[in-house]
Amino acid sequence: MAYQAEISRSNPSMFLFLLDQSGSMADKFGSGGVGGRKDQKVADAINNLLYNLTIKCAKSEGVRDYYDVGVLGYGAKVGTLLSGALAEKDWAPISKIADAPQRIEERTKKVEDGAGGVIDQKVRFPIWFSPVSNGGTPMVQALKEARRIVSSWLAQHPDSFPPIVINVTDGESSDGSPLAAAADLRELSSSDGNVLLFNVHLSSVGGLPIEFPHSEAELPDQYAKQLFQMSSELPEHIRSAARAEGYQVADTSRGFVFNADIVSVIRFLDIGTRPSNLR
Repeated sequence: MAYQAEISRSNPSMFLFLLDQSGSMADKFGSGGVGGRKDQKVADAINNLLYNLTIKCAKSEGVRDYYDVGVLGYGAKVGTLLSGALAEKDWAPISKIADAPQRIEERTKKVEDGAGGVIDQKVRFPIWFSPVSNGGTPMVQALKEARRIVSSWLAQHPDSFPPIVINVTDGESSDGSPLAAAADLRELSSSDGNVLLFNVHLSSVGGLPIEFPHSEAELPDQYAKQLFQMSSELPEHIRSAARAEGYQVADTSRGFVFNADIVSVIRFLDIGTRPSNLR
């Protein structure tokens, strides 16, 4: 069976995030704009995910390199979003990511007070990426660049758990149909299976999200259907994780969320990046 390879320091896996940074990402989430700007909320979601990944990989001796991570932005330009000591790199080990945030912010979170209530607690929160919204949506170029990056990584890790690419976008590709470029990316493989491409479709309108659909029939427009067609079917371990979170997931469900609000984005990213056979 595919997608069974052990993830370890000697045989890591990879996450590559594609972030839409087009001008429309300055729009608001949800009906009436109550959800805040998309670019800010997505930056928060990705920063939170990277922070949780570093914690997941942390042991007493430090952060273990179970994963290599890349983040590619596309808008006015297409390029890596890693910065500082990692600037210009296509990907970096998770320990290097942990050591190289842009800055540290102090934030407030709710914690239990031990007496049945909650209190505010100040926490230090690393920031790797800031919100950007400028230009068009060159999704085809981004997918082709992703294929180059993933192909290079696979040449060094031929027996790895296959890389997972997560594309977060709010609109139509501005440089042509992305279907062929997405298919070319999904056709890459390690000995353990094909590359997984998941898509998150953000929205400025209200309504309930459609999460992990198994058919495009329930999707309302051609762009949602196109992103569904681009998405990989969920491997068994991710289907199990989704079911454990209460999602109704079929064996043919795909890694796609439509009309996602920020809560759905965070849950999707968490489920889609849960490890399989981490050692």
